[in-house]
Amino acid sequence: MARAVQATVFAFALNESNGIPVYRQIIDQVQAAIASGRLGPGAQLPTVRQVAVDLAINPNTVMRAYRELEIRGVLTTQQGTGTFIAARPVERDDTHRERLLDQFVSEFVARAGAGGFTLPEVIARLRDLLPEAETRRK
Repeated sequence: MARAVQATVFAFALNESNGIPVYRQIIDQVQAAIASGRLGPGAQLPTVRQVAVDLAINPNTVMRAYRELEIRGVLTTQQGTGTFIAARPVERDDTHRERLLDQFVSEFVARAGAGGFTLPEVIARLRDLLPEAETRRK
C-alpha cells in the first residue's frame, strides 16, 4: 500500500511493502528529485509535522531523514521558516564522486534485481527519464 503527500511542487510516496525503511525512502526521494531537477536550490520541503500527519508516520522518522540530509549538506533548516534544498551542493573531489556513484549504482542495480528487474529494463527506464531531466534543466 502506498501513501503520498504533496508539497508545493514535491510529493513523497511511501511503499510499505518494499522492505526499505521509511526514513531511507524519504532521503532517497529527496536526492532523486534533486538529481532529476524536480527540486532545485531554495525549494521548500513540507514540514516534519505535515509529512508525519499526511503519511501517518512518526514525526521522529521524518526528522531523522531531514537531519541526515542536513548533515550531508543537502538541506538547510531555518527556524520558524522551514526546510529548504541547500543553495549549493557539497563539492567533492572527482575520486570521491566516482566512488560514490559506483556505490549508488551498485545499490540501485541490486535493489532492482531483487525486485525482479533485468539490467536492460533498468537502463531503458533510465533512458526514458533522461529527456525529462534535460528539459527541466533548460
